[in-house]
Formats: sequence, C-alpha cells, structure tokens
Amino acid sequence: MDEDLYRAPAALAPRRPWWLRLSGLLVLPLGVGAYAIVLSAMLTTRNPNLFPTLLLIGAITVPLSVLLVSYVMGPRPDGHSGLVALTAVVGGAIGTTAASVLEYSTLRQMPALGMLAVGFIEEAVKLVMPLLVFLVARRRTEGLGVVLGVASGMGFAVLETMGYGFTALISSGGNVAAVDQTLLLRGLLSPAGHVAWTGMVTAALWRLGAVPPRRHAGLLFVGAFLLAVLLHTLWDGAATVALHVGIAGISVAILLGLVIPSRLRR
Repeated sequence: MDEDLYRAPAALAPRRPWWLRLSGLLVLPLGVGAYAIVLSAMLTTRNPNLFPTLLLIGAITVPLSVLLVSYVMGPRPDGHSGLVALTAVVGGAIGTTAASVLEYSTLRQMPALGMLAVGFIEEAVKLVMPLLVFLVARRRTEGLGVVLGVASGMGFAVLETMGYGFTALISSGGNVAAVDQTLLLRGLLSPAGHVAWTGMVTAALWRLGAVPPRRHAGLLFVGAFLLAVLLHTLWDGAATVALHVGIAGISVAILLGLVIPSRLRR
C-alpha cells in the first residue's frame, strides 16, 4: 500500500483547486511586482530599513514559484508537505553553513580552483538533506525527488541571497544609492539557478532507487551533478546581467523538462 501511494492514477486523486494549480504562476508576477515597489520606495526614500524586506522578497519569489510549480505538476506529496518544508529549512541551514566552512578551507589550500571549487562544494552540500531522505524513504519516485531537491535549493538560495545582500549593504557603508543595481537583480536570478540545479540532480538521484532499476542511472546522476556544477561555475563567472538571465533561464527550462515527464512516472 505504501509503495503505491505515489503511483495511483491521477484520475483517482481529487482535483486540486484552481488557486493551487495556478499558485506557482501567480506568485512570480506578484513577487516581482512587490520587489519593484519596495526597490523604488527604498531608492526614493534612501531608507535602508526597507533593505531586509527587499532581500526577503527577492530571495524567496523565484524559489517559491518553482517549488509550487514542481509541487503541483509533480507527484502528490500527500502527507509530505511537512517533509518538503523541513527539507527547505534544514537543507538550507546545513547547506549554507557547510559551504561556508568548506569553501574557506578549500580556497585557502587550493586557491587556483576558484569558482569551480565553489560550484562543486555548493552543489554537493545542497544534496545532504535530500540524500538523507533518499536513504531512509521507502517511496522513491523521481517526481518526489525533484520537489525535495527544489525545496533544498530554495532554502539554500534564500539564506545565501539574503546574506549576500546584507554584505553588499554593509560594504557600501549603508548607502542604499551606492548598492549596485546588478546586485538587486541577482536577488531574483540567483535563487532560480539554485533551485533548478539541485532539482535536476535529485531527479537523477531518485532514478537510482527506481524499481525496476533504470539503465545507466548512475551515469545519469554523475552527469546531472557535473552539469549543475558547470552551470553554477558559469553563473559565478558571468559578468553581465544578460548572461545571468540566460543561465537562469536555461537552468529552469531543464528543471521543467524533468518535472513534466516525472508526473507520468509517479
């Protein structure tokens, strides 16, 4: 019975309400609109007290939108909403803390690795919480893996983006007008990359536990992880907003390409 929970035909499951089905699409424009309003108010009034609000909206809008889309289009995680939330909180806390320690140690000893090391470390630590769930869970559907990966990436992205923004404000001496516009835009784009990269890697991870076993699942997982590291490294090395937009768009497109087919493999 337990093993069939995520494999029940969609026709037997109650139809989700319209507002839940459209929630991911609604959150994005509402969040971007709120971000623009707060940004305008902050720059007009030069009031740094609005900066935490701006960071929170910017950090959470895209990850929450992608998470809701994955939740709705993927399998029904009935009874597992708490697990998704726990993965976001714990995965984010573990990921940011572990990444900070490992990056500090690695870059001190091997500075030549630079952004490649950062990409490898961050993509690895974001997998800690999903991997723990994978090892203990009895239900290993690819769709659930995507949702948990997106949740872990969301938690990491929100915390990292907020920390990054606060650092920029402090380094500018609290002068809001001096904060680069690119930094503010990255608050919307960087989280999109994080949730997409972790989501596609965990989708490949969950294939390792598929029954019956899938051919080349191990190679697919390694390939997905290396692709995530590559996209992450390209993101860190991008020098223009256009490149950041392009990398984020490609990353989210890959994730959605996994979410839609995974709905058929519940």
